[in-house]
Amino acid sequence: MKKFLSLVFSVLFFVSLANAQTAEVTVSLNEQFFETLLDAIFKNFNAPEFPLAQKDSNFQTSNPNIAFTTFNSLNQAGVLNVKSEVLNSEPKICNQTIRLLRESSGVKTAIRFRDGKIYAPIAFSGSYNPPLIGCLDFAGLAETNIEIEYDAQNQKLLGRVRVLNVQLNGTGGVGSRLLSKIVQNSIDKKINPIEILQTNKLSFVVPMQNSGGSLKMNPTVIRHEITNGVLNIHISYQFSKAN
Repeated sequence: MKKFLSLVFSVLFFVSLANAQTAEVTVSLNEQFFETLLDAIFKNFNAPEFPLAQKDSNFQTSNPNIAFTTFNSLNQAGVLNVKSEVLNSEPKICNQTIRLLRESSGVKTAIRFRDGKIYAPIAFSGSYNPPLIGCLDFAGLAETNIEIEYDAQNQKLLGRVRVLNVQLNGTGGVGSRLLSKIVQNSIDKKINPIEILQTNKLSFVVPMQNSGGSLKMNPTVIRHEITNGVLNIHISYQFSKAN
């Protein structure tokens, strides 16, 4: 998914000249664009899936070898016979993963622009194996906020998904609070950060025909704004003669 998002922000742009030496490129993306993008991703590729981030010792798979003791009748010496046995049972394979879905319980994974912020409901399903209970399937919806930031040191525009709330169903109430926390940690750790743009990949060299040289466009500043349901990414360019 990260590769798709990186590609998205590198397409079709409009250039507004500020003066003879600088220009600003604006990439405008609306909610419908992301609807079409997500449809294409889930239609043509397997749903993104990753392991649950399990850190709690109480959430580990129980040992399939269960020891138990049986008491037999008294022997001739009046001593109670004690027999220990081990029950070997083959545990059910439980992937203990979370899988992102296009839609769950009538709610779609989507991108929404509200009040100058980016919100993304994320539908998911998965399975986990709490001790003494066995493999449980679950599904739900994560309400998230996507924060965009510019990493000046590495010259990258990044997005970070912050989980606001997790609505869970399918577990019958078993471990729902703990599972919600694990789902949140998994999304935080496995999705972040989303690489949107790399500044070093936004440089262009334009050949100047009949002029004996080429013009180079170097990005200098990247900023973003959200207005009227549209994400605008502004890239300032400086022009110079290519060597």
